[in-house]
Amino acid sequence: MKRPLTVMLVAAEASGDDRGAALARALRRRLGDDVRFVGVGGQQMAGEGVQSPFDIAEISIIGLLEGLMAYPKIVRRVRDTVAVAAREKPDLAVLIDSWGFTLRVAQGLRKLDPKLPLVKYVAPQVWATRPKRAKTLAETMDHLLAIHVFDPPFFESEGLPTTFVGNSALNIDFSKADPARLRQAIGASPEDPILLVLPGSRPGEIARVLPAFEDAVAVLKAERPNLQVVVPAAPTVAEMVKTRVAGWAHRAHVVEGDGAKHDAMKAATVALACSGTVTTELALAGVPMVVGYRIGPVTYALLKRMIRTRYITLFNIAAQDFIAPELVQDACNGTALAREVGLRLDDPELRAAQVAAQYAALDKMGRGGPDPSELAADALLKVLGTQTAS
Repeated sequence: MKRPLTVMLVAAEASGDDRGAALARALRRRLGDDVRFVGVGGQQMAGEGVQSPFDIAEISIIGLLEGLMAYPKIVRRVRDTVAVAAREKPDLAVLIDSWGFTLRVAQGLRKLDPKLPLVKYVAPQVWATRPKRAKTLAETMDHLLAIHVFDPPFFESEGLPTTFVGNSALNIDFSKADPARLRQAIGASPEDPILLVLPGSRPGEIARVLPAFEDAVAVLKAERPNLQVVVPAAPTVAEMVKTRVAGWAHRAHVVEGDGAKHDAMKAATVALACSGTVTTELALAGVPMVVGYRIGPVTYALLKRMIRTRYITLFNIAAQDFIAPELVQDACNGTALAREVGLRLDDPELRAAQVAAQYAALDKMGRGGPDPSELAADALLKVLGTQTAS
């Protein structure tokens, strides 16, 4: 009996889990029962058959000090991940985002099986900081699947074959989202404004970003009693978020799952969002937003010296403008966040202008293009074909 193609998928964060699951579905559409998946991931990838040996929330870490403190755990989890490959003997490994963890996994896999094709999905943002990572990636991987149109030249110049596939956040299907369903579920009238609060998908983000968001929400609720607050919780931090929100003095509605999240995005008046993939999703849904972010003070001081862009939000980078306000570090505080969110809650024209500018930036980023997961699946099959022929 023919052995099915075995693809190893490794993702360490919620956004990577989504990408890995979508890629698995795209490969299964092409290969049917002739493909199976192993590796490391979250709930989404588990639904596609990836039995992760540990909870990826353990290794979803931000900050230099936090990373140093977690280093022994990271080393153990790298070892556990390589052990999956040793047991399952994959034909191909796809390492998704999460630079530090997936680089170490790639190095372990290379020692285990020098002939195993290694593909990186999502490039490190060398156009923003740490350009030497392009050379490191080229020395470690066999192929790169890039999600930004401006990525390939940085890596191809180092000799790494690169395929631009696009950003999956630009291809989310909101056609089944129902804002009325969300309003009914939370008991909101058609006239009630809805504030979406998205505090991140990493435990460190919940610890550092959510307190400032909480302070902002308290101010906004005091000024606007009819304001409905909805908190979509990423699966990696859902329990943390629910526990925290349960202690708020005012009522807020925690929702889980992509369906409820998409309903909430289409129903939202304004969003208060942690920097990350979710800002692109919100822009695609037509939600004006305010972006906030906090990291450890030592990490921030070091990154300020290395960063080469003024912006942290992808559509702001594409537009080279602060379409969405970015309140970072000390500026990410309840008073400042409440002021920016309040301006948008109270001004329909400001909301409409921001949404239009966000859409224009998304067009520059490739909105409406082919499904990135389908392009990624095709690229992987080509990599396998090339490796087999050589």
